[in-house]
Amino acid sequence: MANPANAALDPSTEDESGRRDFLLVATATIGGLGTALAVWPFIHSMNPAKDTLALSSTEVDLSPIEEGQSITVVWRGKPVFVRHRTGDEIEEAQGVSNTDLIDPESDADRVEKPEWLIMVGICTHLGCIPLGQKTGEPEGEFGGWFCPCHGSHYDTSGRIRKGPAPKNLSIPDYAFLEDTTVKIG
Repeated sequence: MANPANAALDPSTEDESGRRDFLLVATATIGGLGTALAVWPFIHSMNPAKDTLALSSTEVDLSPIEEGQSITVVWRGKPVFVRHRTGDEIEEAQGVSNTDLIDPESDADRVEKPEWLIMVGICTHLGCIPLGQKTGEPEGEFGGWFCPCHGSHYDTSGRIRKGPAPKNLSIPDYAFLEDTTVKIG
C-alpha cells in the first residue's frame, strides 16, 4: 500500500502539476521584476542631468532692447546675438538678391519677426566670434558683423557676403512666447 506522505510528492497527480506551474510562473515573474529593478538605475543614468536640461533652452526678455541695439546671450555655451533691427536694416536685408549670396537664403527665411534677428554668433569659417555687437566695433562692409581673424563679412541678416566663411551665421530654434519674450532652444 502506498504511503499517503509519498502521494503528495508524486508528480503524476494533477494537483502537484498545478503547484509546479504556479511556482515556475511566480519565480519567473519575481526574477523579471528583480532584473528590471536592478537595471532601472543604469537606464535612468543615461537621461540628461537637470543642469544640462536647464541649459537646453533660455528665455530672453526683449523689452529693454531698443531699436538698433544688440545683446549677446549664452545658450548651450554659445553666444547668441539678438538684434532689434531698424527699418533701414530690415529694408537693406530684404533688398538683397539671393544670386548675390555665397549661401543663398532670404531674410524672410531667417527671421520670424522682421525687427528681431536671432542667430548663433559663431563664424562658420573657424568658430571665431564676429565683431559688430557692441557700439563702435567694426561691422564689415555690409553693416552687419565682421570676423577679423580671416576677414568674413556678414550683412544685416547674418548672411555671409565676403570672405572665407562657407555658411551664414546659424539660426537657432526659437519661438516668441509673447511679443517681448523669446525662448531659444
